[in-house]
Amino acid sequence: MQRTWVIKIGSSLLTDHGVALNHQAINAWCSQISGLVELGIRPVLVSSGAVAAGVSTLGWQSRPTDIHQLQAAAAVGQVGLLAAYSQAMQSRMPIAQVLLDHDDFSRRDRYLNARSTLLTLLQSGVLPIVNENDTVATDEIRFGDNDSLAALVANLVDAERLVILTDQVGLFDADPRNNPMAKLIDEAQATDERLLAMAGGAGSAVGTGGMATKVIAAQIAAKSATDTHILDGRVEQALLAIARGQSIGTRLIAEGDAVSARKRWLTGQLRTKGRVTVDAGAANALLSSEASLLSVGVISVKGDFLSGDLVQIVDSEGVELGRGLSNYSRAEADQLAGIDTRRLKERLGYDVADEMVHRDNLVISG
Repeated sequence: MQRTWVIKIGSSLLTDHGVALNHQAINAWCSQISGLVELGIRPVLVSSGAVAAGVSTLGWQSRPTDIHQLQAAAAVGQVGLLAAYSQAMQSRMPIAQVLLDHDDFSRRDRYLNARSTLLTLLQSGVLPIVNENDTVATDEIRFGDNDSLAALVANLVDAERLVILTDQVGLFDADPRNNPMAKLIDEAQATDERLLAMAGGAGSAVGTGGMATKVIAAQIAAKSATDTHILDGRVEQALLAIARGQSIGTRLIAEGDAVSARKRWLTGQLRTKGRVTVDAGAANALLSSEASLLSVGVISVKGDFLSGDLVQIVDSEGVELGRGLSNYSRAEADQLAGIDTRRLKERLGYDVADEMVHRDNLVISG
């Protein structure tokens, strides 16, 4: 059975100090990716570099901060980026561009369609090159970073491994720039709560994601039993080295088995449409007995959501307990908060589901 890897390559490894695309580097990456295929690994590439390429093509002196300029740079840069990959791959394997946005992950129908498309490409021997659909982003140029996007794609295709290539050696137990005694973490559990504190500050000036975003990505990927490997892409033949079992960089291990497909989809969402605060009794029932969330245990609701939208469930201290699909709209939830199940129709004047969030549509955090 072929294994699937999602490989994210950062801007610092694809550009010439952020000024333009480094075609020699892209050729080298494509050669390694072809080598992975020969080893029985199906690659999906999440590639940064579009904005940097666009900035160069447009003749701008620095990366802009205005959303519309970023979108323009991404639109221009995507053309050059894909052309560079196409030329580098040549006869090795065909490539395909796949642009995704938040709705492709938050809406079940679009999630399934994106999954089917990617799996069909992989089965056809095509290299999918994934990026965010930046030109239609309405509130920010990215998911937060391509690390998080890569983790969601790993979830989407049931990847065995998420590989995040960066210009850093890996994850250290302290910031090596400030602490000469900092030690590289060779291997750890992705769910280790100490990792995020260790990850600390920002990364390269060329890219947007520091080491903290890579740890968060590993935690997202771990929810679908995907291991994450963070390594220095400047190491010679880095991808082929780890494929052959060489120990470089940091490997963050996922614990347990993948959850069911539906719950895996729920855990992969970065965005929720609302927030539901529950009392101690409901919190205990959710955590200890896999119960559904009933309206009687709801203290308050926030957000703008409809029936079927994903909501975050928190306790009275604001700690996330889980996420699930609400059977009620925000307006209905407002009216039903604290109301016993037997009185729901009386309060609304029409029938609704007994549960605000059914346990089959609920994933508990942690």
